[in-house]
Amino acid sequence: MNSKMKIIDCDVHNGFASHMDLVPYLKEPWKKIVTEFGFRLPFMYSSPIGVLRKDASPPNGGPPGSDSAYMLEHLVKPLNMEHVLLTGDTFIHLSNLPDADYAAALASAYNDYLIEEWLSKSPVFLGAMVIASQDPAQAAREIDRIGSHPDIKAVVICGASRIPYGQKHYHPIYEAAERNGLTMMIHPGSEGSGISGPPTGAGYLSTYLQWHTSLSSVYMAQLISIVCEGVFEKFPNLKFIFCEGGVTWLPHLMWRLDKNFKGLRWTAPWLKKMPSQYIREHCFLTTQPIEEPEDFKHLQQIFDMIDAENMLLFSSDYPHWDFDDPTAILKRLPQEAKHKIFYQNAKSLFQL
Repeated sequence: MNSKMKIIDCDVHNGFASHMDLVPYLKEPWKKIVTEFGFRLPFMYSSPIGVLRKDASPPNGGPPGSDSAYMLEHLVKPLNMEHVLLTGDTFIHLSNLPDADYAAALASAYNDYLIEEWLSKSPVFLGAMVIASQDPAQAAREIDRIGSHPDIKAVVICGASRIPYGQKHYHPIYEAAERNGLTMMIHPGSEGSGISGPPTGAGYLSTYLQWHTSLSSVYMAQLISIVCEGVFEKFPNLKFIFCEGGVTWLPHLMWRLDKNFKGLRWTAPWLKKMPSQYIREHCFLTTQPIEEPEDFKHLQQIFDMIDAENMLLFSSDYPHWDFDDPTAILKRLPQEAKHKIFYQNAKSLFQL
């Protein structure tokens, strides 16, 4: 990669040094609960090799991703990144907590912490706010509360949900996101945990390996629901990012959805375009973990099928174990396509 190429990284995980970092931003009784018991977040599948890069540990001894100054030195400056979108970490999964009020309190506290402890530290940092979608009316109020902050660019929710994301239950959230000019972002993590359903249509998987490999199946179901329930007709300015779920599953989904729609369009009479057209106009996928076949021509062919240079956003997933280095992936793409994927698509989407 040209060392002068600008980069916007759309999935960087900032985390807490300790659960006590959030306590100053909480009110009672939540402050007492977190102080005494920690966050108590649901999470089913743990990696046997760890999730965080050991070389990303800051010199102050905190966990990787917990020190803003070190993140700038270790990730941003060496890789010439103009912006990174901070997507948080385990708080993405708040919507799978059984206690909706507790989840909403954690979300509000985290969003205040994000603005104060991260976004204020450098103009490089952009933020994805979190919400607790169990109570869509409350989640919409939270979006309205901080959504106008100039460095908040997205609303991140978990891949897992109690009901598919296209259904009307979630529409107050999308209305608020559209009203505030924010992009919705789906990120995996707690599928099969808390109040969500099984992590796959086949049920509960046994290991982290199986769960991590099957994430695209969750994304396929969520995308089909969002398109077919008419979310993009109801909210014509709304955009969605499907983060960390892979890329190469998309051609199959668009072909089959278009084919079935031709015969079954009466079941979705509110759609005025072919499903694939809504996807191309409203949806983005992040690159990490990018599929890497032995023959690059195979990946190039799939990219051509989905107009990838206009739909993909670069993401590294820093500081997670399967980090994608922007100097190592997609090196054989044409220069113009790389410029769009690594920089211009995100710059346009977030109006930077």
